[in-house]
Amino acid sequence: MDNIDKHILTELQINARLTNQELSDKVSLSPSPCLRRVRALEARGIISGYHAHVDQEQCGMPINVFVLVKLDKPTEDNMKQFEANIDQLEHVIECFLMTGNHDYLLRVVSESLKNYEHFIRKELTRLPNIAAIESSFAFGQVKQQTPLPIHN
Repeated sequence: MDNIDKHILTELQINARLTNQELSDKVSLSPSPCLRRVRALEARGIISGYHAHVDQEQCGMPINVFVLVKLDKPTEDNMKQFEANIDQLEHVIECFLMTGNHDYLLRVVSESLKNYEHFIRKELTRLPNIAAIESSFAFGQVKQQTPLPIHN
């Protein structure tokens, strides 16, 4: 990946709705080579998709909970099963495999504390092989940065 590719990635992270002409102007390329580079970045999986950033509070999901999960036995099969189950839970919007005392860190969004309680009681605790769950509620978001710091 050269500096032009990095510049393309930076510009698309700032505004993925740029037309090819606008993008090519920003990165100082003519439109055809710019489009070829974007398609190559997509083909290589460096650009894996495009999305709209949605305000979760305005969509009725103001609660962010960070949930640490420890598995009873973190074997490969148990981890695969847990990950497949987590993938089906729509309120879990991020899941990270962790080092340390816990196996996973989940980011869960919820409409209310009551709905989060329902999620814990009826969904998460019913998954097999969970030894411990620890929840931390976010008071607010201090920083959110969408663009990766890709430097030229």
